[in-house]
Amino acid sequence: MQSELSTNRKNRAGRKDRTQQHTCVAMSSRPEHIAPPEVFYNAEEAKKYTCNSHIIEVQGSLTRRCLELLNLPDGQPCLILDVGCGSGLSGEEITDAGHEWIGVDISKDMLDVAREREVDGDLQQLDMGDGVCFRPGCFDGVISVSALQWLCNADKSSHDPRKRMSRFFTTLYGCLARGARAVFQFYPETPDQMFLLTKQALRAGFSGGIVIDYPNSTRAKKVFLCLFAGVAAALPQGKEGNPDDEDAEDDDDGSEAGAATEASFVAATKKAVRRTKKGDRTPLKGKDWIKAKKERRRRQMGDFEVRPDTKYTGRRRKAKF
Repeated sequence: MQSELSTNRKNRAGRKDRTQQHTCVAMSSRPEHIAPPEVFYNAEEAKKYTCNSHIIEVQGSLTRRCLELLNLPDGQPCLILDVGCGSGLSGEEITDAGHEWIGVDISKDMLDVAREREVDGDLQQLDMGDGVCFRPGCFDGVISVSALQWLCNADKSSHDPRKRMSRFFTTLYGCLARGARAVFQFYPETPDQMFLLTKQALRAGFSGGIVIDYPNSTRAKKVFLCLFAGVAAALPQGKEGNPDDEDAEDDDDGSEAGAATEASFVAATKKAVRRTKKGDRTPLKGKDWIKAKKERRRRQMGDFEVRPDTKYTGRRRKAKF
């Protein structure tokens, strides 16, 4: 009898482990759902990330596009801040373009790989949600590739995404030269995240907005937050057409505002505002959203830190008792 009970327990434990593994694999497309950045990008993941030929190609392409949107003067070396520099893949593109750079990242293991690769830029470990502390007006531009979306997460009980965004954009505005640009390529999970990041940046003193490359493509669509410090300028034009067509890349002069891109962003922001109007009875955070969030917290903190699901989880309360 005892042997049968122990066998059943092992089978249940095995099924639970397999379920958790399948869940992690299913959500692996968004690392911020799995663990905080300093935990997710450990030594093993940092080396794997740096040796992946596809990631190297994508990082290089996105960095070159960010530099193009910065619109730096030709033939003049500039000092650029690389936020979320990782192992230095984006920094190498900055060096190849003839500029100096300083890279910041929260992952110590990523920075260790960058030092092993002997990149040309200076490296510093910091959490961008705590702000960037540099001399006022010292940078001619800022780029960031695939990092800004981490600000939308609350990985600790003390984290308030809105306050962290405000602190980051406010301190960043102070260390930029007048007329400089900051270009962030990121992966917003929802239009609300895109709207919130833009709102906090504008509150900090920036002007600018969202630029979208290939808005009608599912795989090639890329979102950029393009900000201007101290000046008001027209947004660069987002690329359109076939992403495999090199002519589309050559024809973009980065000077005119893209009507389709701007319209798509305005529609997304209006949708986000409508959803938050008083009297809208559509639940923004339903039962499925609550269960998914609790599952993420269990993977990060363990089963004992999160209350178990019951029949009352996510149930809406009646207006009257």
